[in-house]
Amino acid sequence: MKVSRYGLVANALWLQAGWWGCVLGARQPWLLGVVVAGLAVHLGLCRHLSEEVRTVLRIGILGCLLDSLLGALGVFAFTQSPLPAWLALLWLVLASGLRHSLAWAHRPLWRGVLAGALGGPLAYLAGAPLAGVELPLGPTATALILAPIWALWLPLCLHLAARR
Repeated sequence: MKVSRYGLVANALWLQAGWWGCVLGARQPWLLGVVVAGLAVHLGLCRHLSEEVRTVLRIGILGCLLDSLLGALGVFAFTQSPLPAWLALLWLVLASGLRHSLAWAHRPLWRGVLAGALGGPLAYLAGAPLAGVELPLGPTATALILAPIWALWLPLCLHLAARR
């Protein structure tokens, strides 16, 4: 899908704002409403709405299952069980960029692997203290567990997002 340069920049800015809104929304829940509004604006601007909604829901559900599993395995300790609402919303935010500003990582495969291996763990490590998520195994062990998972997970998400 061809997206204008301005659209890519706007989507990248939306992903950053959405990440901050979700993570800080763990302690300031009103921010989650702002993120939901931002997600609605994103969907409203999409040319292929049904494909975008399908992608956002598919990746959102799979991401929630992944984080719930990691929480059940003790990689994360959430105050809400099985998964906090802000984290579920964060999966929808991430999914809203897969067909747009994150599409560069789809091909060649190594881009998605590298972006996932580095970006996934860093996002969790940066967000955990802000959102009040405990890392029972410590930051280093958590990063070492998340790196290979995200090296596989991000390319899988990008592949699913590219499917019509």
